[in-house]
Amino acid sequence: MINIKLDINKLETNAERLKAIAHPIRIGIVEFLQNNDEKNVTDIYKKLNINQACASHHLSILKNKNIIISRRDGKNVYYSINKKIMEEILCCMNNTH
Repeated sequence: MINIKLDINKLETNAERLKAIAHPIRIGIVEFLQNNDEKNVTDIYKKLNINQACASHHLSILKNKNIIISRRDGKNVYYSINKKIMEEILCCMNNTH
């Protein structure tokens, strides 16, 4: 039998993050950002064929769970994947932490 040590706090945190990702638009955002360095909200809503308000709403949810990070450059805000958090999620799922 394999002895697996579970950290309940990490599991709960990552479950919340997975719930945040688990929406078709947010999955699309994560996939788009995973394949690109940084994108602004215009790039994102045009790529996903949604309106700006919808994109901003979903970006806010992902940002609140630290799944994505943002960087302001003048009037533009650029979004990218928080690679450390995505790695934590994957490690938690694979139980390799």
